[in-house]
Amino acid sequence: MLSRITQRQLEYFVASGEAGSLLGASERLHVSSPSISAAVSHIESELGVQLFVRHHAQGVSLTAVGRQVMKEAKLILDQVNNLYTIASESLNSIRGPLRVGCLESLAPMITPDLVFGFGRAFPGVRISQYEGNHEELLSKLRNADIDIALTYDLTASDDIEFQALAQLPPYVMVGEHHPLANLPAVTLDDLETHPMVLLDIPVSREYFLGLFMPAGVTPNIVMRSSNLEVVRAMVANGVGYSIANVRPKANLSQDGKRLIRVRLAGEHRPMRLGYAVTRNTQLSRVVSAFAERCRMFISDQYIPGMAAPSFFDPHSVRMLKDVS
Repeated sequence: MLSRITQRQLEYFVASGEAGSLLGASERLHVSSPSISAAVSHIESELGVQLFVRHHAQGVSLTAVGRQVMKEAKLILDQVNNLYTIASESLNSIRGPLRVGCLESLAPMITPDLVFGFGRAFPGVRISQYEGNHEELLSKLRNADIDIALTYDLTASDDIEFQALAQLPPYVMVGEHHPLANLPAVTLDDLETHPMVLLDIPVSREYFLGLFMPAGVTPNIVMRSSNLEVVRAMVANGVGYSIANVRPKANLSQDGKRLIRVRLAGEHRPMRLGYAVTRNTQLSRVVSAFAERCRMFISDQYIPGMAAPSFFDPHSVRMLKDVS
């Protein structure tokens, strides 16, 4: 079952049942309500049963089958915790160097928890980290300067193996006073007359510009930057809109101005977040353990340091506008 229902989804379900509301679970776990709702809906869909009765403005209550599933879910989570206990007793078996590369626009969000949390779990591991653009990361992998790279599936290569873990659809980022800020969604045609601030880094740049081509729209690029925080600050200060995939939890630029995320209507190729290693290379025990941590901690429902990718639920869009 856990191949289709993740540990984190079970945790969200159990927390909802214990709290008696999705909001209560959200506050307890510090995860957005839409992410909790998506996890519960996924489990219900997989099992083909209704786990909760939803009471308008009064939370949720477990159905009869929901109580049974709740009991089994707790047992499963206890068993998983036992696995960690067993693993913790053999920490000395995971030792040595770990050289992690991370896409520079992702690093501030995902590496503190994902990478250095791994170091806390395995004190015998010596971690070094490198940030760069996609091309630089692949070059580092090929030259054996890093062991594993956290990045997107931006390019296909015969000598690089990529493991996708989460999809990040593109969205439109605007300042709170932008004419598009209060719309539930915008199209590429809607953006044509508005100035754009482009995140201008290799390969990612081509991805963003490629979104406009099928619609026959030419973006009006007025500013460019290779630094995501500079792009966010320009957008927050009204220079123009931007298109992004990463979702920092804070909806403020570094100078304290509000940013709004607006859904980009239509079908658009998402960026797929995951890890890359060189193909046909025997991974060390340390690298294999870190790759397993990535698979456990990154999913469509949860990415360390980021708002959930499922924020496109209408309720979550409204929430993003209300939360500073």
